Amino acid sequence: MDYIQSLMATEVWDGKTLGDFMSLEFLASIVGSVLAAIAILFVGWTIAAWAGRRVRKIGLNHKHLDDTLFNFLGSLVRYIILGFTFLIVLNTFGVQTTSVVAAVGAAGLAIGLALQGTLSNVAAGVMLILFRPLKIGDFVDVAGKMGTVKDVTLNFTELADLSNVQVIIPNSEVWGNVITNYSIYPKRRAEWTFGVGYGVNLKQAEDVIRDTIMADERSHSDPEPFIQVNNLGDSSVDFLVRVWCDSAEYFQYQADMKRKVKEALDAADVDIPFPTRTLVQAAE
Repeated sequence: MDYIQSLMATEVWDGKTLGDFMSLEFLASIVGSVLAAIAILFVGWTIAAWAGRRVRKIGLNHKHLDDTLFNFLGSLVRYIILGFTFLIVLNTFGVQTTSVVAAVGAAGLAIGLALQGTLSNVAAGVMLILFRPLKIGDFVDVAGKMGTVKDVTLNFTELADLSNVQVIIPNSEVWGNVITNYSIYPKRRAEWTFGVGYGVNLKQAEDVIRDTIMADERSHSDPEPFIQVNNLGDSSVDFLVRVWCDSAEYFQYQADMKRKVKEALDAADVDIPFPTRTLVQAAE
C-alpha cells in the first residue's frame, strides 16, 4: 500500500504527480479538451473549405477576372485558415503556440535548404499566378512545348498539346523561358507567299488573290490587307500577302486560304510555276 501511495506521489511532468494525471478532474479536462479540439477542427475545416470555394467562385462569376489567380487565392485562404485552426487546437491542450511557430520556422528553413529545386518551382508559380503571362485556356508555346493551358499550380503548369496529350512543365522552366502566348490578343495577322509565272498579268493575279481572300468572312478589312509583289524568284514572281483575322480562327483560316487561292488562280488560268530541270545527255 505504501508503495502504491509512493508511486502515485511521483512527480511526472511540470510539478504534477501520477495521481494528478489519474484523477477524475484531470481525465474530465482531457476529455473536454479532446472534444473541444474535435469541434474546433470541424468548424475550422468547414470554414476553410467554404472560404476557399467562395474565393474561387468570385473568379468564375466574373468573366473579366482570371480563374487561375482566384484558384490560387482560394487555396491560399483555405491553408491560412487551417493553419490558424491547428494553432487554436494546440492552445486548447496548453501548448505554447509561440514555441511551435518558432520550431516550424526552423524546420521550414531546414526543409527549404533541402528542397531548393521544389521551392524555386513554388516561387515561379507565385510569379506566374500574380503576373499572369498565361492563364487557363490560352494557347502557348513555352519551354519547347506547344499546347493549351489546362492548369497552373504552385509547382507545375499543365498543357494539353496538339494531340491532346498531357504535358507537365515545372514552373521554374516556364518562368525562366520565353513564353509565346497566341491567345493574349484578339487578332492575329496571317501571312502567305503565292508565286505566279513571269508571263502572268500581275494586276489580274493580284485581283484574284485579293478577291478570294477578302471574300472569306474571317478576313478583316481593318487593318488594310497587304498584297504586293515581294520577290522576283528564279522561276516565279512572288506575292507577299498579309491579312488580319481573329486569333481563335488563325490556324484553320491560314490553311483554308492556301487552298482557296490555289483553286482561284487555276480557275482564272493564272500560271503557278514550279521548278523544272532540263537534263542534257552527254555525247558518247
